[in-house]
Amino acid sequence: MKIYAPWEKAFNKISTPFEDFLHSQMTTGLVLMLMTITALLLANSPLADTYSHFFHMKIDFNVGEWKLSHSLHHWINDGLMAIFFFMIGLEIKREVLVGELSNIKVAILPILAAIGGMAFPAFIYMYFNQGGEGAAGWGIPMATDIAFAISALVLLGKRVSPALVTFLVALAIVDDLGAVLVIAIFYTEQIHFLPLLLAGGSFGVMLLLNRFGIHAILPYFIVGLFLWFFMLESGVHATIAGVIAAMTIPSRPKITPSSFTHHTKELLDEYDNYPLATDHTMHEKQKAILLNIKETIDSVGSPSARLEHDLHLPVSLLIIPLFALANAGISINFSSVGEVITQNVSLGIIFGLLGGKILGITGVSFLAIKLGIAKLPQGSSMSQLLGVGALGGIGFTMSIFVADLAFAGNETLIFQAKIAILTASLFAGLLGYIWLRFVAKAEMSSY
Repeated sequence: MKIYAPWEKAFNKISTPFEDFLHSQMTTGLVLMLMTITALLLANSPLADTYSHFFHMKIDFNVGEWKLSHSLHHWINDGLMAIFFFMIGLEIKREVLVGELSNIKVAILPILAAIGGMAFPAFIYMYFNQGGEGAAGWGIPMATDIAFAISALVLLGKRVSPALVTFLVALAIVDDLGAVLVIAIFYTEQIHFLPLLLAGGSFGVMLLLNRFGIHAILPYFIVGLFLWFFMLESGVHATIAGVIAAMTIPSRPKITPSSFTHHTKELLDEYDNYPLATDHTMHEKQKAILLNIKETIDSVGSPSARLEHDLHLPVSLLIIPLFALANAGISINFSSVGEVITQNVSLGIIFGLLGGKILGITGVSFLAIKLGIAKLPQGSSMSQLLGVGALGGIGFTMSIFVADLAFAGNETLIFQAKIAILTASLFAGLLGYIWLRFVAKAEMSSY
């Protein structure tokens, strides 16, 4: 069958899940940049008070005497961001099971690089802040914003090898896992054990659903809501519930690919047995067969892969931009920026994200390669790894998230941290892009 539809060629191109992932991250990066600029403009305009009051507006849920009341800012950071963390959990699980992290020989370099890229910034931050009021912020420069970093790398096109892009993706996934563990372990002030026990029970129920082969999403969603609520009440940050819940979503399809082929052929043969009506409409039995085929197609894909695909768009275009709009709006007195930048918290974050990430990612990678523990990504160079290390200094989303946790209630330190995060992320992105675009582009030989 030949269909003349030249405008649909781009839409009909079959892409891999990894390509979908890269495109969604690039989209997130671009929208994130737009929302950040919008938030900064609003916070420094005559609409600043309206902007602030809007995100501090209370939203209540009442059932009888029970009441859950938080500001819109809180609902975004603790509620919607749990969906973002859920998607991170799905990505981590996919990478460990079938992605770059499933083969230890391939995974060892990004794992070691990510560990170095988390440790060095934390040490540098503590050098400036140990014993001071900003000491709790050591986790801020550990994070890498996967959307911005990958966007910069994808924009370089064929100037960087596909293996280098894969290296950054794997590194960012390990970095996200590290950030999740840091939030769960070190940024929990007080634990309430009964809600935590109930959260553990909810997680156990979700594991049982997986064990019993339940592939429908609804049961996981319902129990996941209880898991999120109990985690919120326990004192452990509620977004951790998203990562935990993701671990329980089935990664195996309901039917095997071979069974899918056999069953689909039988259904198509049965479909052809019914003659078309005179008005070219389908027989009722044919409609039922098509529904059966659709269910079969859904069954050959795993729920985790389906959810990861379905969530990328709303997370990329709604949740992360909303987070940026709610958190990046800083009222800046430009005459005092110089003073703010020279504070210990700011210096720790800036030097941590810029210098610490380059030292950690590039330095540890260099040692691992020299010692024969790992191999350089195919078609790349150490100079290009240095550029990737610079891109790793784009902290933004996760860094702002950790700053709000580390300095909760201290608006002065949160302000210093956000100014430093924006400054460091901007320069890290520019440095990484310029380095890879103009300096490292010709160095494509193996090290």
